[in-house]
Amino acid sequence: MSQSRHVPVMLQRCLDLLAPALQDPAAVVVDCTLGLGGHSEALLTQFPEARLVALDRDKEALRLSGERLAPFGERATLVHAVYDELPEVLDRLGIARVQGVLFDLGVSSMQLDEADRGFAYAQDAPLDMRMDQTTGVSAAEVLNTYPPGELVRILRAYGEEKQAKRIVSAIVRERGQEPFTNSARLVELIRNALPQAAKRTGGNPAKRTFQALRIEVNGELSVLERAIPAAVQSIAVGGRIAVLSYHSLEDRLVKQVFAAGAANTAPPGLPVVPERYQPRLKLLTRGAELPTEEEVAENRRAAPARLRGAERIRESIE
Repeated sequence: MSQSRHVPVMLQRCLDLLAPALQDPAAVVVDCTLGLGGHSEALLTQFPEARLVALDRDKEALRLSGERLAPFGERATLVHAVYDELPEVLDRLGIARVQGVLFDLGVSSMQLDEADRGFAYAQDAPLDMRMDQTTGVSAAEVLNTYPPGELVRILRAYGEEKQAKRIVSAIVRERGQEPFTNSARLVELIRNALPQAAKRTGGNPAKRTFQALRIEVNGELSVLERAIPAAVQSIAVGGRIAVLSYHSLEDRLVKQVFAAGAANTAPPGLPVVPERYQPRLKLLTRGAELPTEEEVAENRRAAPARLRGAERIRESIE
């Protein structure tokens, strides 16, 4: 198990963004993407009065981070849940509002490093890609059973793959001979399907297809579309949210929710803007913040990260 995977991305910046909201002794902070517990451990350490609620859909991640966070005892509550279930989780725990929320949307380092999970295109593994291996369809099932038109849509929408049609034609031809089970065969097929020019840009040519399959298998964007507004709703006035995204589709969703919350929604021309039209959020980052060059040099998984933060400045008036 390599140490490099334990480096949480943009850790200090996330802590600094959340810090003003977590000084209160009764503060509750939610880590919506617990993973191996790096961000959670830092939150509990830096804010010794705060209580942590941490969610993950991956039972293995919960087990490992449970060991890591054991020294904090009662202050840490770990829950097996997908992050769009946050309102139900808080309800069950009897928590009305929280002071801080953190999302780190990258695939957990552990999932990338465990060869048999099938997330990484650099090594041969079963095509699974489920973050929660107890439920849902695997990447192999998607490849073997989805109609060609649906596969093209997924590769274009979730992988931003310009060569989706070529790749899908090859997949459909190949799966007719023999169903897909392992990642190496898919990587090779993609390499062979792409024109030379497309192979020369942007790293491993399989990267976009693997991203698209992972998002589809885990319903990531539809979950996120529900999760970010729900998280904003759960934050008390004065509370803060920080979100780390790793591709433009995620970042765009976060940007839209934050921008809508920070907008004045009054009809034009009102001399005084009534409370219900006033912004509910204040943006804490100018656009999306990027990791420093030093951080990327130390931890290459930080390279695509984009961080956005917002503060809840007033209640919603329905």
